[in-house]
Amino acid sequence: MSANSRLTVAAHVLVWMELYRRQGGTVATSEQISESVNTNPVVIRRLLGDLRKAGLVSSRRGAGAGWVLARDPARISLLEVYDAVESGPLFAMHRTPPNQECPVGRGIQPAIGKIYDRAEAAVRQELAASTLADVLRDLLAAH
Repeated sequence: MSANSRLTVAAHVLVWMELYRRQGGTVATSEQISESVNTNPVVIRRLLGDLRKAGLVSSRRGAGAGWVLARDPARISLLEVYDAVESGPLFAMHRTPPNQECPVGRGIQPAIGKIYDRAEAAVRQELAASTLADVLRDLLAAH
């Protein structure tokens, strides 16, 4: 099993865009952003498309084409970013139903589902309380 990194990459992209703006940049290209993330620009463009649908970034076409944050980073929570790039619950059950003849197979989903629900609520609460501005502040304080 591997962890999904879409939230981390999306936060990286958005924080980079804000730092770029603060340093005098106007619109950021997917090629510029991809150099920081160290991935293909196509990956960044797909992610930016999801972020645009959520109203977190906007794009400019033509001369000076690129991407900008749609709102102040202090008004963009990590929960909004998460919801823009992730689908489904944080924790998943078996892909196929477990053996209902087995006492563990029969009871695991209801038992662990309650724990997952509480854990997801706690994660969502923490993400809602954290903004891109918080991440950038902590990032800059570390340097």
